[in-house]
Amino acid sequence: MKIRLVISLVGMISMVMGCCMLVSMVVSLLYGENKTAMQIALSSLIALVIGAGAFKQYKPREGELGLKEGFGIVGFSWLAASLVGSLPFMLTGSIPNFAMAFFESASGLTTTGSTILSDIEALPKGVLFWRSFTHWLGGMGIIVLSVAILPYLGLGGMQLYKAESPGPTKDKLEPRIQQTAKLLWGVYLLMSLACFLLLWLAGMDVYDAACHTFGTVATGGFSTYNASLGHFTQPLIQYIVIFFMLICGISFALHYRALSGEPKAYLRTAELRFYLLLIFATTFIIYFSRVDAGIPIEQNFRESLFQVVSIITTTGYGTADFEQWKPVAQFSLLALMVVGGCAGSTGGGLKVIRILLLTKYLKISLNQQLHPSGVFVIKLDGVRVKREVIQNILSLGMVFVFIITIATFFLTLYGVDVLTAATATLSCVSNIGPGLGDVGPTENFSSIPTPGIWLLSLCMIMGRLEIFSLLILFMPQTWQR
Repeated sequence: MKIRLVISLVGMISMVMGCCMLVSMVVSLLYGENKTAMQIALSSLIALVIGAGAFKQYKPREGELGLKEGFGIVGFSWLAASLVGSLPFMLTGSIPNFAMAFFESASGLTTTGSTILSDIEALPKGVLFWRSFTHWLGGMGIIVLSVAILPYLGLGGMQLYKAESPGPTKDKLEPRIQQTAKLLWGVYLLMSLACFLLLWLAGMDVYDAACHTFGTVATGGFSTYNASLGHFTQPLIQYIVIFFMLICGISFALHYRALSGEPKAYLRTAELRFYLLLIFATTFIIYFSRVDAGIPIEQNFRESLFQVVSIITTTGYGTADFEQWKPVAQFSLLALMVVGGCAGSTGGGLKVIRILLLTKYLKISLNQQLHPSGVFVIKLDGVRVKREVIQNILSLGMVFVFIITIATFFLTLYGVDVLTAATATLSCVSNIGPGLGDVGPTENFSSIPTPGIWLLSLCMIMGRLEIFSLLILFMPQTWQR
């Protein structure tokens, strides 16, 4: 791996983060938070200076970016971005503890939505805006955004897109990957604008509409209120958020095709059908588990649907405390935490397409027991799925369980109870936000000891990069020429 090349391009990510902080500085000025604005400006200056210094150390050349460098840039960029993103929290005094500030920043950029804050509303407007804005930046991937810039450096970006993009397949819409990134960001911007306008028209002010758009479209979950989306009691606002969480849990490449004149592409996609089936089936289960609670029909349906969509898309917003629901409802939501959104969406988790392919693989395995000499193939949308894809899914599933088990074990070593440790780890690896126990929907992660905070921060980044992209950096072969 060419270390100087990686450092140079990671420096560019730091500069991008520094420039984005200036937007939060402007928000602080608009709300009369002059001191906070200066502190955010200082954060921006530090990020720009460090980034420029790293970027100038090496001038990338055409064709120099290989697969190892791609993985290196992806992994170190998310670590560096989380580090730089913590500066506004620390320098404003909002989160003076470095580990906690890094956790909050990583949670924002990985669109996890877990927080260590007990009183969110006490923070300055500019800091809360930055907190939500990190969701939006990380939603489609800082690296994918940078891929659109790489042509100006004379570099191709396919290695970065391959390493960063979620899901078992990479849906390349155009021959040039830079064009793909621009198309995906175009859809992302369109979704963001539509969500913002509808939330604003439904009754939110401009500030809240912007912050909750960032959390909704990026399926992140940071809110500007302690009660999360439950602060807004208007059913219309909650239904708007449900709709955009749902569609942002679908592949953005699929949205692009639909917007380009192929709306039938939705109907032809097995992953989307399975995704919707999981949502409606789980909503049905939770709805009827709460019928005897005396909740009005519409409210019961809305709360059940909201929480199901929020969890499967790994957004993490809440309008009700699901820890008070029946065990069958809690178990159903925990199962959705593992599933996550569709491949190519802003959601986390294992992805719906992987679960669908695993069910097909299980069916074929059972048939082979009955017909040992039979030849069976797995098809998805009429296309044969390669054996390597299934092997990768099985490998990822094993590592997913292994990481959660090991992280849970280490958390219990520091005195965290098993329920809290297991669901906190699952929440962070799947980039969801809330868990159960001391990290439930009405709680936060401040009770986790500092070593556990660092571990969960790493879990969030690892989960966002689908584990392998970060684990590869720990292999000796990666660093050999």
